[in-house]
Amino acid sequence: MIDELVANNRAFAASLPTQHHDVRPSRRLAIVTCMDSRVNVFAALGLGVGEAHVLRNAGGVITDDVIRSLAVSQRRLGTREVMLIHHSDCGMQKLTDDGFRAELQQATGVAPAFAIESFTDLDADVRQSILRVRRSSFLAHRDAVRGFIYDVDSHLLREIDVDDEDG
Repeated sequence: MIDELVANNRAFAASLPTQHHDVRPSRRLAIVTCMDSRVNVFAALGLGVGEAHVLRNAGGVITDDVIRSLAVSQRRLGTREVMLIHHSDCGMQKLTDDGFRAELQQATGVAPAFAIESFTDLDADVRQSILRVRRSSFLAHRDAVRGFIYDVDSHLLREIDVDDEDG
């Protein structure tokens, strides 16, 4: 499979002119979202190359590593806004922290040191993520943080307000 993707890259590169984009995103935006392959962030938001930083992990969780990346993004590369995007039908809703931790420990003989961060309530998890970003002293810009849920079927975003418990 990887050889096929490398060949795809050669064809892709040959179809485009050589160009250089600034390392600083032109929209001064960082997006945190899930690694789910159904979420095509650039297409869904109408973004082009060089316009935003996109950080992805299982569930779009705000972990210490995401805070580290956001700190670099803001303090060194000029981003000012943070957009959080969770999505419907997320795999992180289909497991439990204890169950997956036990599965990993059984398979490897070692309990993982990292948090699993599964969730059942999408809206609540988005609210928690917004608060984690807003409360991080490592981030210079915590006022322009907004959270959304992307519907993988309709492709529409629904905003989640941290102050509105009904969404």
